[in-house]
Amino acid sequence: MFAYIVRRIALIPLTLLGIITLNFMIVQVAPGGPVERVLAQLQGLEASSRLSTNARDVSASTSAGNVYRGGQGLDPELVARVEKQFGFDKPPLERYLLMIKNYVKFDLGESYYRSEKVLDLILAKLPVSISLGLWTTIITYLVSIPLGIRKAVHDGSRFDIASSYVIIIGYAIPAFMLAVVMIVVFSGGEFLDWFPLRGLTSEGWAEMSPISKALDYLWHITMPVIAMTIGGFASLTMLTKNSFLEEIRKQYVLTARAKGLSEHRVLYGHIFRNAMLLVISGFPAALISILFTSAVLIEVIFSLDGLGLLSFESTVNRDYPVIFGSLYIFSLIGLVVNLLSDLTYHLVDRRIDFAARNA
Repeated sequence: MFAYIVRRIALIPLTLLGIITLNFMIVQVAPGGPVERVLAQLQGLEASSRLSTNARDVSASTSAGNVYRGGQGLDPELVARVEKQFGFDKPPLERYLLMIKNYVKFDLGESYYRSEKVLDLILAKLPVSISLGLWTTIITYLVSIPLGIRKAVHDGSRFDIASSYVIIIGYAIPAFMLAVVMIVVFSGGEFLDWFPLRGLTSEGWAEMSPISKALDYLWHITMPVIAMTIGGFASLTMLTKNSFLEEIRKQYVLTARAKGLSEHRVLYGHIFRNAMLLVISGFPAALISILFTSAVLIEVIFSLDGLGLLSFESTVNRDYPVIFGSLYIFSLIGLVVNLLSDLTYHLVDRRIDFAARNA
């Protein structure tokens, strides 16, 4: 197993290099980069400043026999200064090699528009996303596992059929749509004003008592967590149910029942460990999936200052250092979590040996 872990760790840098290289190549051909965005803004400002003088300039140039030169564009020296400011005065290969060299040292550069280091920005936003992801993952597991076990025990019953309809309907509702509906209904829209509209804390949170801080935090995070968890129950519940059904039909369960063991002991003493292998070992991957995919739109809708909102704003502003830095950190965390998931499989059931399987 140790050799397998070493091989997996050795593959992480190569995988990161491939991800960064592919995205760097895509960005080079994508239109509307930061230089073009700034130049377009400057051209807009210059054009608006000329609107009030257009008529005078045109009449003066006509009377003098000259051609109007108001639309010739920006000064080439200004364009060169903007390109140098964003580092686009260097060839793409040189910029790529410099980026890889800095990333090896975890120097992710500085944001174009925030005047902060990218790593500091990510670390500052990470607690919000982790908080949201942890609550969502824990609640999803606490509800889905008991529900899946009961559905497996009562397979085909009215409870099983009715609960399946409910969780499938919840799965079919997009999280962002549910979030918008909840805001309209519960956040001072057309109906009730029970929950805050945005943020994770109220004004003056720092001066509150510890209990008031905790209650205020829970008050703010209730709707975002509900919006994210409703759609997550279906897959985990059905996974738990199917895992238990598969184990219930095996020979060792029939043998345990033949020995006179109670159904409770058979279920939780024999079936539980084997059936929960896939569910428990998938916890790290589920948390990362919620952190870096599901939470993006929710953070934007509820104005939660986390990684999702940071990524969204950086994409809109073409803030390439933040985009590439976030991608680098997310990819690294994802690769490490995949390794941890394999190790969790092995810890839950020692019979699973990835090294022997790959040999």
